[in-house]
Amino acid sequence: MNKYETIFIINPNVEDAGVKELIEKFSNIINNDGKVESVEELGKKKLAYEIQKNAEGIYVLINFEAAPSLIKELERVYRITDNVIKFIVVRKDEK
Repeated sequence: MNKYETIFIINPNVEDAGVKELIEKFSNIINNDGKVESVEELGKKKLAYEIQKNAEGIYVLINFEAAPSLIKELERVYRITDNVIKFIVVRKDEK
């Protein structure tokens, strides 16, 4: 199992309950085949450029351990989730 870090940006019009729901949804996907180490809700921040006519977004950072096969599924779910406007998954180097 490798260590990964994912950050995703949620549409700023989503209510707090909706944000918690999305965090729980992605955490459950990761926990099915890996282990969530930490979840950090970074709050609403201004974007460097507009994405889908939004000037800001709600940032969420998740550190986790998982098999490489999970990443493809996680990215697929990010793509089909309407309220996720941007995401990235990065493998962390072992030091």
